[in-house]
Amino acid sequence: MAKASTSKRPPVRRRPGAPAKAAASRPAGVRGWIGAARPRTLPLAIAPVALGTAGVWGQRLPGTYWLAFLALAVALLLQIGVNFANDYSDGVRGTDRYRVGPARLTASGGAKPRTVLVAAIVCFALAAAAGLVVVVVTQQWWLLAVGAVAIAAAWFYTGGKRPYGYAGFGEIAVFVFFGVVATAGTSFVIAGVVTAESWFCALAIGCIASAVLVVNNLRDIEQDAAAGKRTLSVRIGARGSRILFGILMTIPFLVVGYLTIFYPFAPLVLLVLLLAVPAVLITATAKTAGELITALSLTGITALVYGLGLAAALSF
Repeated sequence: MAKASTSKRPPVRRRPGAPAKAAASRPAGVRGWIGAARPRTLPLAIAPVALGTAGVWGQRLPGTYWLAFLALAVALLLQIGVNFANDYSDGVRGTDRYRVGPARLTASGGAKPRTVLVAAIVCFALAAAAGLVVVVVTQQWWLLAVGAVAIAAAWFYTGGKRPYGYAGFGEIAVFVFFGVVATAGTSFVIAGVVTAESWFCALAIGCIASAVLVVNNLRDIEQDAAAGKRTLSVRIGARGSRILFGILMTIPFLVVGYLTIFYPFAPLVLLVLLLAVPAVLITATAKTAGELITALSLTGITALVYGLGLAAALSF
C-alpha cells in the first residue's frame, strides 16, 4: 500500500497592507455605528468652537453669535465624516487588519464598505450645507474655498491613491483644521475679526488635538509599520512620539499661564493638569496598547475640559 503523503502546502503570504477577506460578522447595530463615529474624538470638534466663540465674546464684540451653533455643526459633522471615511478607506486597503484598537465597521464586516462610504458622504454633505448657511449669512464667499479644502483634507487623510495620513502629515492637518481653522474661523464668522485670544486658543487646542493623534498612532506604531502606513510615529519612532506628545501637552498650559495675566479665572484651568499629567506619564511609560488607550481617553477628556474651561475663563 502506498504511503500517504505528509507534505504540507506552504503558507500563503500576503504583502503588508494587502486586504484580507473579512470574517463573517453580524451586521452592526445602532451601537456599532455610534462606535464607528468615535464619540471620544468629538471633543476635538467641540472645544475649538467654544474657544473661538469665547475669543470674541470675552471682548464683548458685536457679532452674530448664533452662528456658533452652525460652526459647531460643521465641526462635528466633519469629525464624524472623517471617522467614517477612515473606516472605509483603511478597511478596503486592508490596513485595519493590523489594528489593535476597537474593531471598525468595514474591516470587521459589520457593514458593507459602500454603506460606510455613503455615511461619510452624507456627513460631509450636511457639513457643507451648514457651512453654506454661514457663508450666505456672513456674505464671506471665500469661506466656500475653506470649506472645500476642509472636506478634501478629511477625505484624503486616508483616502485616495496617496493619502497624506500614510505619509506622516496627519498631525499637521489636525493642528491646522481642528486648531487654527475651527477656532479662528468661529471667531471670524461670528464677529468678522480674530482676536489675539482666539489665536492663542487656536495654538493651544491645536496642540491637544495633535497630541490625540500622536498617542493613537503610537499605539498602532508596529501595526502601521507592518501595513506600510508611514505615520509620524512610525517615522520618528516610539521614543520620539512620547517626547512629542509631552511637548504638545505642555504648550496649552503655557498659554494658560500667559492668559492668567489678563483673566482672573484662567488659573482655574490649570486644574486640567490633573487629567493631562497622568496622560503624559502613562504615554511616557506605557508598555501595552491598553495603557495607551487609557492615555488616549484621558487626552480626549483633557481637550474637552480644557476647551470649555478656558472658554468660560475668557467669557467672564
